Amino acid sequence: MHIKHLALTAAASAALLLSLPAAAQFAKSEDAIKYRQSALFVMGQHFSRLGAMASGRAPFDAKVAQENADIVAALAKLPWAGFGPGTDKGAPTKAKPEVWTEQAKFMELADKMQAETLKLAAAAKTGSLDEVKAAFGPAANSCKACHDAYRSR
Repeated sequence: MHIKHLALTAAASAALLLSLPAAAQFAKSEDAIKYRQSALFVMGQHFSRLGAMASGRAPFDAKVAQENADIVAALAKLPWAGFGPGTDKGAPTKAKPEVWTEQAKFMELADKMQAETLKLAAAAKTGSLDEVKAAFGPAANSCKACHDAYRSR
């Protein structure tokens, strides 16, 4: 009985921790802002490398494309925890107030971007520049759609 009780307690504790708001991950709003900005910056760096190959500004290297696409797809999951309640202030940010007043629409665009980056990663795994080019445009457009709606210049 003791092990069963311990397992139930552990499961309940884990469920409680996983259900806490994302903002609770950060000691202060400034930390959340830095986190999301950092994740988006690094993702942008790797995405730009793919864009350079897709546009012919850099030679296509299938291995490098796959590595960068995998990083982009992984990083695409991260920034959203940094947009919790109260993270509209605390550090300089380009996020528009609509991020918090239109959370459902904002997250819909975030989900679309994540889906497109997964498609880009799958395309890169083929080793085909044509596949990467075909997937890069929709991924770039998904980023742009969110920036156009929710990022100040």
